[in-house]
Amino acid sequence: MSQSRSSCAIPYQQTPFSFGMDPKTLAFTAIAVACTPFALLLCWNYFLPFLFRIFSHTVGSTLGWYLRKLTEGRRSLIIRTTAENEAKFREGKAQRKDSNTSSDDEGWENIEGSILGTAGNGEKGDRDWDGIIGFFHPFCNAGGGGERVLWAAVRATQKRWPNAKIVVYTGDHDVSKENMIARVKNTFSIDIHPPTIHFLYLSTRHWVLSSTWPHMTLLGQSLGSLIMGWDAFSLLVPDIFVDTMGYAFTLGLSKILFPDIPTAAYVHYPTISTDMLDSLDPKTAVGSQGVNAGKGVGFKGALKKSYWKIFAAIYSWMGASVDVVMTNSTWTQGHIQSIWGPRRKQRGRKNSIAVVYPPCAVHEIERQVEISEGSEKQRQKYIVYIAQFRPEKNHQVILQSFAEFVKTGSPAAKEAKLVLLGSVRDDNDSRRVYKLRLLVNELHIKDQVIFQLDASWSEILQWLSKAFVGVNGMWNEHFGIGVVEYLAAGLICVVHNSGGPKLDIVTDVDGQPTGFHATTTSEFAEGFEKALSHPDPLTVRRRARLSSKRFSEEEFVKKWLAQIEKLVAMKL
Repeated sequence: MSQSRSSCAIPYQQTPFSFGMDPKTLAFTAIAVACTPFALLLCWNYFLPFLFRIFSHTVGSTLGWYLRKLTEGRRSLIIRTTAENEAKFREGKAQRKDSNTSSDDEGWENIEGSILGTAGNGEKGDRDWDGIIGFFHPFCNAGGGGERVLWAAVRATQKRWPNAKIVVYTGDHDVSKENMIARVKNTFSIDIHPPTIHFLYLSTRHWVLSSTWPHMTLLGQSLGSLIMGWDAFSLLVPDIFVDTMGYAFTLGLSKILFPDIPTAAYVHYPTISTDMLDSLDPKTAVGSQGVNAGKGVGFKGALKKSYWKIFAAIYSWMGASVDVVMTNSTWTQGHIQSIWGPRRKQRGRKNSIAVVYPPCAVHEIERQVEISEGSEKQRQKYIVYIAQFRPEKNHQVILQSFAEFVKTGSPAAKEAKLVLLGSVRDDNDSRRVYKLRLLVNELHIKDQVIFQLDASWSEILQWLSKAFVGVNGMWNEHFGIGVVEYLAAGLICVVHNSGGPKLDIVTDVDGQPTGFHATTTSEFAEGFEKALSHPDPLTVRRRARLSSKRFSEEEFVKKWLAQIEKLVAMKL
């Protein structure tokens, strides 16, 4: 018994709770245990990302090397084909030299020094650079404002670097190069130089369609863009990679695979924004706006909020990888800066996020559309809406507003007609148009609404020359090229009280308005009434045209080339 008691007793001169360790060892052990949570936190925030970067750099560079080897043959073919096509083009041009008709082609090698001389170092802005610039725009045949940006950018780049090869990654398999160039000319009045442009056709575009991802669409389409990006690089690895459609994940993939390839993003609209997050909460100021308005309530709503916040963090990481970022408006710049800015600063990105307004055919509209006392007599009570038939364009709201306006029976409403001008991209757009036609019948305004689908540029000009009012119904429209065209044509604007139309376009000139802002159907109806009954519309038209000069193609070219020259400088 005494032996048992002695075995349980604390050894002689040993401190209680020492666990058999001397004081020094015990102190070190206690410190180690106390520091463990902090060590794990540091590991999670710094060490693991560091290991991931090493892993992604190693694996990414290996895959990038594989893609370069895979596409060497196509690169050589493009270089050889370009040289052959250029020789044929010059030969044909020489044969047409004695023709009396002037051609835009004659200006390909003659650009004003004010446009070209934006590089800080003449050597860095070398006009003889002959690399390959890849434009990632899978829907380049859509015919919308984003496509006008693409083709104006391509034309400006061709003129600035006539020896460079332009590659457009597209999913429009049913359109040949010749037909694509012809449509660009017909739709936007932009002449593309044929010898130096090439189209590479993607086979994975369906991965970014919303119909492919009925649930978790944002993440699904972004993951789909990674598949499409791999598809693009499997066709050709360019020297400079430019995304003009908003696929930030593709730019992130480019940096993982090819760290030495300069990248640029022209952002029309952030994939996710603080306004989108706020719109989930019905109690916020924007809780009733957008296609996801008020959907953040309940358990499912909480999950959606969390999902969007996680996605925003990943989106920020992708955006931080881009070398040069351009946005189309002050509104877009603010949101991209709030999402991408902090992480870009952490990564030491030196180029600030620039606003480059989209190119608008301001001068051509000035030439084609007269604004005078004589032309005022030719104006009719047409309210035109130029927009693709996409859900966010809110055609339904505009139709309901117009119906409300017509029901007032006011003198301004008599004989007024609404004209919907827009391109139809696919079957989804066709179905939307069909539903809009049904709504027109339900609202009893069939005889006062005109659908002009896939209108050519000449047809758009005709409508702009005889219309009275231009309308835009999209909440947080990123910019609104159609609205600028309204201004240039002298139309009195009635636009949504948000986004680019509010902040950048329909603004006062010398303290006087160029149009009206609205949010609800009643406010739009009131706007139509004010515009069509304005006592001095000619003065407003002249003011609007003056305001539109800020958005000319020349201004776009200068700002676009100033940014792209930064990328070319990185390759010299």
